[in-house]
Amino acid sequence: MLCLISVVLLLVVSVCSGQFTPDWPSLDSRPLPTWYDEAKVGVFIHWGPYSVPGVASEWFWYQWNRRDPANPGDMEIVQYMEKFYPPDFKYQQFGPQFSAEFFNATFWAELVADSGAKYFVFTSKHHDGFNNWPSKRNFGWNSRDIGPKRDVVGELAEAFRADDRVVFGLYHSLFEWYHPLYLEDKANNKTTKYFVEQKMMPELMELINKYKPEVLWSDGDWEAKPEYWDTLNFLSWLYSESPVKDTIVTNDRWGSGVLCKHGDFFYMF
Repeated sequence: MLCLISVVLLLVVSVCSGQFTPDWPSLDSRPLPTWYDEAKVGVFIHWGPYSVPGVASEWFWYQWNRRDPANPGDMEIVQYMEKFYPPDFKYQQFGPQFSAEFFNATFWAELVADSGAKYFVFTSKHHDGFNNWPSKRNFGWNSRDIGPKRDVVGELAEAFRADDRVVFGLYHSLFEWYHPLYLEDKANNKTTKYFVEQKMMPELMELINKYKPEVLWSDGDWEAKPEYWDTLNFLSWLYSESPVKDTIVTNDRWGSGVLCKHGDFFYMF
């Protein structure tokens, strides 16, 4: 009995102090920030080089490479590219064409707020690896170096906070389809973590520290177990030490086996 009481007291102290350890029982004990429970409705936007052709979805590059005759979406992309682009055209050539010439972050913030939505989630990086901010780990494939030549994430974060009616959030892909370090880890059966240590985790930490999103929508979880993504250590830092530790909410896409089991909210898909 004394032993049981001690364990309970330790858990209470841990939660009250805001220090969450890198294990699911501790992370799952974190109370859901009240703002999210009251928000009800949000807006989610994908925007990147795949928006230039405007065909299929943000999975454009992958489907174009896959070319599965049994998949109508794949063949729609293949036929579109054969009709409108030269045979040697590469997906990366959409980057400079993603000019975002009419992009106005203030207008976006006002439009979302006027819609009645209470939070907004924007694609910082999808599986194609294109960053909508000038990441220190991404050279030549981000919105500052090519295309808009602007820090899109930064402008949106500033605009939404200035308007102050909608909570700002970010989507982030854990993996990148064709990044050499990720392909190397896959070839090593995920026994190495070169991509996580040198690319993914530094970028994720940079996003949180620099832009302070209060929704973090993770994706690409199915590719590996949480141990590969270093999920528990990251979430422990996010909930205990990050600049948004008291207000941020995350989804349940943090590694295979996590979906609908752990996270501040579940995505039933």
